[in-house]
Amino acid sequence: MANHRRGQTYLGVTSNLPQRAWQHRNGVIEGHSRDKGCVRLVWYEYFDDLQEACACEYRMKKWKRAWKLRLIEERNPDWRDLFDDVCA
Repeated sequence: MANHRRGQTYLGVTSNLPQRAWQHRNGVIEGHSRDKGCVRLVWYEYFDDLQEACACEYRMKKWKRAWKLRLIEERNPDWRDLFDDVCA
């Protein structure tokens, strides 16, 4: 989730991406994403295994910010909000 291009970002794991993205968009989730206005879904990745997803999240949270931004821009160069894509 992000607030705007190259602004604040939030990274997390969920088993229901449309629901979780909706919660962030509507300020239901307290914490960093709500405090910083991270309401746009700009990147996501699906995993078949929850343990694998959590391990990836753990690794990525240790990444430098520039690495995370590069990953977003490789797949979503315009930082388009992907919410409607995952809810379709």
